Amino acid sequence: MNMKHYAFQQYDYHVWANKRVFEHLKQLPPEIYRREVQSVFKCAADLVSHIFNVDNVWLNVIKGESFMTILKKMKELQEKTTGVSLEEMETFYSGVTLQYEAFFAEQKDLDLIVHPEHPKLGKLTASLSDLIQHVVNHGTYHRGNLTAMLRQMGHPGVPTDYIYFLYAIAKSD
Repeated sequence: MNMKHYAFQQYDYHVWANKRVFEHLKQLPPEIYRREVQSVFKCAADLVSHIFNVDNVWLNVIKGESFMTILKKMKELQEKTTGVSLEEMETFYSGVTLQYEAFFAEQKDLDLIVHPEHPKLGKLTASLSDLIQHVVNHGTYHRGNLTAMLRQMGHPGVPTDYIYFLYAIAKSD
């Protein structure tokens, strides 16, 4: 197995799991993507958009952008992603993945301590790896929400557990 920094592998898992979700959603009847349910999000489209938008927020945080700049970008992204198709969301998501990968390629030390500031939560001291782990955990949490939403509509979710990722990369080595 290719040994890389654990944070890189965790992010690779996040991307792999999200790709599985996109592929799974494309196999379901198209109306499922926007069908409203009683859940954390009103529909799968809103949930997928949320994961994308938050991935963008945290990319800007790890790049050291100010909270006010991030808020402005988040508002623009929310407007850009409202009402778009599943295929368009997948394209947007591929774009943010490329931005993360470009950022990672420039990093010499993912254990670097950073100090992002939030106007309500205050200043945080954490490593870049910690923030990447947060992105991964956030995605995992909401992929679980999506599985529950799909089951509520009579459709199965798609397995995205970390162990499935490990088996997938072991087969590719």
